[in-house]
Amino acid sequence: MTRTDPSFFDVRLATSAQDLAAAQRLRYRVFVEELGGTGPMVDHEMRLERDEFDPVVDHLCLVDTRRDAEALDHVVGVYRLLPGDRAEAFGRFYCDAEYDLAPLRRSGRPLLELGRSCVDADYRGSSGMFLMWNALADYVLDHGIELLFGVASFHGTDIPMLAPSLSWLHHHHLAPEGLRPVARPEGFQRMDLIAADRLDRREALVGMPALIKAYLRLGGMVGQGAFIDRAFNTTDVFLLMDTAAMSAKHRQFYESRRQGA
Repeated sequence: MTRTDPSFFDVRLATSAQDLAAAQRLRYRVFVEELGGTGPMVDHEMRLERDEFDPVVDHLCLVDTRRDAEALDHVVGVYRLLPGDRAEAFGRFYCDAEYDLAPLRRSGRPLLELGRSCVDADYRGSSGMFLMWNALADYVLDHGIELLFGVASFHGTDIPMLAPSLSWLHHHHLAPEGLRPVARPEGFQRMDLIAADRLDRREALVGMPALIKAYLRLGGMVGQGAFIDRAFNTTDVFLLMDTAAMSAKHRQFYESRRQGA
């Protein structure tokens, strides 16, 4: 059996201090060591990437049951989930720091913010990510979520290099105006950098992170403008998915997860 054999995976919400710390250790490996990010609550001594949202969100963890939980090595994938009612009680979403979310709040529809998504380098492209998406589908159905959103990141802030991908997103996947958050002025980066008729689809998609392409395949849309996140050395785009607007095929996929198919 290989490292990616699904029989070795468990997907669950973090149920212990060990699960949370292991998720933060994974985030440190990816966001700090691999991507060069930082933050005021990052613990470099313990190698934990954490912030003030961690106590109020749900951490959806991909666990390799062969790895050592005592060594905080067992979480190999994580999604951070923040339902709208919990964000309201806390006072804000994570994305509020980068985007004006007023259009989503005005919609009155059940919201779920996805964040801090990452997978251990050795498990990328494995069956584990599919299992996590299945578990996310269950969570969405259980909570009656209609609008999923979050920021997804391009590594680095070299805008000319990112221009084909950003422009493709702007011209082909812009959210409807009534649901379209706008990047805040302090980090705003326009995305319509290349005219639509001058874009090369292959070039644009090759330069796009796999997570963004996965959302687009499920009908994902983007907000107005990217946001330059200097602390994490990323160029962020706002991704929005309306479960009510999904194709019949994708809705059947979600429903099949509820039925255990």
